[in-house]
Amino acid sequence: MTTWITVCDTCKREGWETGDMELTDGERLAELVESETDGEAGVKVRRLSCLMGCGKGCNVAIQGSGKVSYTLGNFIPEKAAAEAIVDYARCHAVSETGVVPYGQWPQAIKGHFVTRHPPLPRE
Repeated sequence: MTTWITVCDTCKREGWETGDMELTDGERLAELVESETDGEAGVKVRRLSCLMGCGKGCNVAIQGSGKVSYTLGNFIPEKAAAEAIVDYARCHAVSETGVVPYGQWPQAIKGHFVTRHPPLPRE
């Protein structure tokens, strides 16, 4: 089953306006996450303009149908963050429930979890 990584492409971290403003921090993170998956089966990436987590930019959501979903934030748009996000999404994809045991979490995502959402009920 596919796990989706949704990257907020409008996120701007504090101090963004003092650097190269060609891309938002969210766009930079999205590019890095997209390059980590590059057509990989089981994990897909999409962008969304605003996940409404502005105080914790850069934000991503990890979601899969019928599974627990997560919002993570406060990432620096760097390769190590993108690798950890994708590694976690891979674990989420193979989990039947979406719950990934703490011991399997990549170190670089620990401390970045913002919310957890139960799967929607099946009607």
